[in-house]
Amino acid sequence: MNWSISNHESTPDVLLNMESIFAQGNGYLGVRGNFEEGYAEGMSSIRGTYLNAYHDVIDVPYGEKLYAFPSTQQKLVNMIDAQTIRIYLEGEEAPVSLYSGKVISYERYFHMDRGYSERILHWKSAGGKEIKATFRRVVSFVHRELFVIDVRIEPLNFKGQVKIVSTINGNVVNYTNPNDPRVAAGHAKRLTVADYGVRGEYGFVVDETMTSKLQAACVTQHQLDAEGQASLTAEGGVVTYTTTFELNEPVSFTKWNIFTDTLRHGDKLTDRAIELQEALRGKSFEDVLAEQKHYLDDYWKRADIEIGNDAKLQEGIRFNLFHLLQSAGRDEHSNISAKGLTGEGYEGHYFWDTEIYMFPVFLMSQPEIARQLLVYRYSILDQARERAREMGHRRGALFPWRTISGTECSSFFPSGTAQYHISADIAYSYIQYYLAEQDNEFLVAYGAEMLIETARLWMEIGHYHEGAFHLDEVTGPDEYTCLVNNNYYTNVMAKHNLKWAAKSCAILQDYDAAALEALYSRLGVSPQELEDWQNAADAMLLPFDEKLGINPQDDTFLRKAVWDFENTPEDKYPLLLHYHPLTLYRYQVCKQADTVLAHFLLEDEQSMETIRQSYDYYETITTHDSSLSSCIFSIMASKVGYSDKAYSYFNETARLDLDNTHGNTKDGLHLANMGGTWMAIVSGFAGMRLKESGLSLAPSIPASWEQYAFRLTFRGRLIAVQIANGEVALELLEGDRLELALYGKPVELEPGRSVKQPLSSK
Repeated sequence: MNWSISNHESTPDVLLNMESIFAQGNGYLGVRGNFEEGYAEGMSSIRGTYLNAYHDVIDVPYGEKLYAFPSTQQKLVNMIDAQTIRIYLEGEEAPVSLYSGKVISYERYFHMDRGYSERILHWKSAGGKEIKATFRRVVSFVHRELFVIDVRIEPLNFKGQVKIVSTINGNVVNYTNPNDPRVAAGHAKRLTVADYGVRGEYGFVVDETMTSKLQAACVTQHQLDAEGQASLTAEGGVVTYTTTFELNEPVSFTKWNIFTDTLRHGDKLTDRAIELQEALRGKSFEDVLAEQKHYLDDYWKRADIEIGNDAKLQEGIRFNLFHLLQSAGRDEHSNISAKGLTGEGYEGHYFWDTEIYMFPVFLMSQPEIARQLLVYRYSILDQARERAREMGHRRGALFPWRTISGTECSSFFPSGTAQYHISADIAYSYIQYYLAEQDNEFLVAYGAEMLIETARLWMEIGHYHEGAFHLDEVTGPDEYTCLVNNNYYTNVMAKHNLKWAAKSCAILQDYDAAALEALYSRLGVSPQELEDWQNAADAMLLPFDEKLGINPQDDTFLRKAVWDFENTPEDKYPLLLHYHPLTLYRYQVCKQADTVLAHFLLEDEQSMETIRQSYDYYETITTHDSSLSSCIFSIMASKVGYSDKAYSYFNETARLDLDNTHGNTKDGLHLANMGGTWMAIVSGFAGMRLKESGLSLAPSIPASWEQYAFRLTFRGRLIAVQIANGEVALELLEGDRLELALYGKPVELEPGRSVKQPLSSK
């Protein structure tokens, strides 16, 4: 149950949101859930097809441009539209549509267990002709370049000639909104048609970006299981396939689209796409559905979370997990953008969101995808080194706050470049991967170098003062407080980074001393440098206020006046859209979890009392204007024993996009929040932690739930966890015996034997 999203509304605002919600993707290719035939004249639509990392380069305008401000940025490009299919019945001018004739019934479904969407329209024309049209579409997980649409037309009271017109359109633009900084304000037209035409039964279009000169191609083939007349023509950057046939019995029409681009397929894109089309010859749409189901069976076996008695939450959780899978890049060119492949919000940029909010889901369910996300970051390490030099640092790597191809895309440095913590966040994810997989070969090839170069950054920007190591002029996760000294989050994450840079070298010394020596030689690492890292970590200043018993967010945060929440109207939220940044910077007001997030990621740095008091303090001044916030407050409410608050904050995350609670689902889904939903359950309610000591759990259950269950992949094992009837049950489904901690005490898991224990009160 609860494997399908359904929606039967057709109002303009709802349809815009549904375009994001019904979007389909596979990490490489994403297609928004637009209607094949389009909408009524005058209705808004963000009609989009995206290839992960396929981008153009645009100039960044400044009134006053200072040294090391980025001159250009990358922008995800809306590319060739292959969605369009229009159906005309004999004697009728208007095509089959929700906005012509009469709609007898209309149903729409997104099948998350089978990986396809379905739209069923029972329609009567103005002349009284009645048919049923079923549109199904798949973006394949098995064939990454494939997007296929199948249309089944059933005659009801009409038998006669039908015409289908299908197009591939290279003349596309990006969506813009000058009134919302989260959406691009300009640069709508970024593509030109480089080539188009017909090769035998294939129609093709090749587009080229204006500045980066990247090309992408779409090659399309059409199939009709009825006798008919067909033509394939090309004009003005559009290829049009037209077929006419007699509709006497149900007929299926299938449109096979293959997308290629120069990042992955070289320079002969059309040839490569035709090769891929030929490799698919003989497959039916039903074959593609069967492959999709097989792929998803394995995914859900490892990733599914079951909620016992709340259908809406169950639907929301599976929806979130499905879209995470659809959005995760699988190659060295791509990562997960803030909106995935569902829309154009934040211009397709990758942020720290991946490492802190989305990476954990894949780490504990699909470690091969988690590994690839780390490989992407390694692929832009040289550019991070260059950015560090540009910022005045002699050594180290400063990763861009927002990017696609590796260079900084943030033009507002106080809440962009100044968020140096992204380098520590990336290091943190590398450490977590090692703890989960014990992959020493990965440490040799990627991990140690990444930890060394990020550790060097902290030595460059940090300094000793009165025996403590300080980090000045940085911005933490809270973008309502910028350019501060000793941001607690940044400092504690940097400390972790420094410690593990030295530790990774010690691990490699035991594992492969020759490889370590080669790495030292290549990077110029000395024994003194390792000692310096450890000393800086040991001396790192972690601000603490004796009077309040909390960790201040930074050196001066507690000196500021508290924002006047009582007299701030509801329509002034989110604050960033209604107040100048300087106004926000002068007050104690947090956009999102900052110190509270640090207490989740590195909880052993502080006592439970300090963590609880910090939680209480920051909760009163946090607006949660960022979708990255509520999940962290839910996790930490579980940690400190505030079960009702934990559940309340969790509810804010679970259906954020399905219910459009932030009001901008049309611009793309909130992928980090989706990962946060998983964390709120697994790390929050179930208390899962991954540390040097191994894997641990400390489950609780929300009062309104009868049971919940999930699975964890850990060091080659698959572990089932179920919380129900006042007890926790653990079972090792795959792999050799394993020891983990349950409520702080060791538990041995062996194949074929379930371990059950009463729930412990926190």
